Amino acid sequence: MARQDQVLLLEPQHELKFRAAMWVRIPYGHFVLGILRITMCPVSPFSDVVNTTLKLANPTDRNVCFKVKTTAPRRYCVRPNSGVLDAGTSINVSVMLQPFDYDPNEKSKHKFMVQSMLAPPEMTDMEGVWKEAKPEELMDSKLRCVFELPAENEKTHQDPDANKMMSSNLLKSESSTLSMKSMSSTLDDGEVKKVMEECKRLQTEAQRLREENKQIREDDGLRMRKSNVLSSSQHSSHSMVKEEGLSLRTVALIVLFFVVGVIIGKLVL
Repeated sequence: MARQDQVLLLEPQHELKFRAAMWVRIPYGHFVLGILRITMCPVSPFSDVVNTTLKLANPTDRNVCFKVKTTAPRRYCVRPNSGVLDAGTSINVSVMLQPFDYDPNEKSKHKFMVQSMLAPPEMTDMEGVWKEAKPEELMDSKLRCVFELPAENEKTHQDPDANKMMSSNLLKSESSTLSMKSMSSTLDDGEVKKVMEECKRLQTEAQRLREENKQIREDDGLRMRKSNVLSSSQHSSHSMVKEEGLSLRTVALIVLFFVVGVIIGKLVL
């Protein structure tokens, strides 16, 4: 079964137009080879929220439930996006386009759909009614989004007083920046001298510490050599004492054997 025709009256019927704000060019100052150059930088025409209104009217003698849907829900803010429209009344739906970077080469494919159906008598749960609705009970209308840019004469329109004021402010800020740079350069010379003196002092201190460390190492080496010589001399003397002890024992044994031999020889004879 085919769907019913839309009972709500939409204004506009086919297109939602979003007219951008006036093109704005902001003066921007920069230095090129030491020369201050001021250029006019354009700002996106859709840098602010753009609002348009969709009017819904109910010419019937019954209440109508409605929903406003979009293919780009993050780009638009719709208030109210759903509700019940009483018989013979109307409502203005505010559609707000959020700020974005506009690309003239990109064609808008965003669309809106107004979906509606006749409200049942004594309705208490609107969400439940939408869930239980049959396809043939639903009515919808589609609208496409159109982005309108300012006219050519509005693009180039600027406030000369504002531009002069902004240019003078830029010049003042740049001159103050230059003066601060010159002051900082003179201060830097004094700071450089202090840093150089500090570096020299630190180098001298480092050289002194290196010499002390070298002396300490030499003293440690001398002590180690002395201790090695002392330990070796003690070891040699101990060895000599041992050898002398051994030689005395040998002589004593020889003398003892000689005396024993003499005594045994006398006894035998």
